[in-house]
Amino acid sequence: RIQMIKRRNNTHYTRLLEYLKEFKHITSLDAIRDLGNTRLSATIYELRKDGHNIISEDLKVKNRWGNNTTIAKYILR
Repeated sequence: RIQMIKRRNNTHYTRLLEYLKEFKHITSLDAIRDLGNTRLSATIYELRKDGHNIISEDLKVKNRWGNNTTIAKYILR
């Protein structure tokens, strides 16, 4: 059962939810660049707590020095 919590408009929570509805996934770099959200995992936690089905997937990428690293890609189901 999804518990509906009234949220103010134009917050990290509401902007992220709209972004996920449109694009279906996000990474921390996307969140910083597109939403100005530097605490993506905290906002994802709040969305999940409110019943939104968001999964995380490990994504292997190269960092700025060319080394392999793993980041989280969050996907709205």
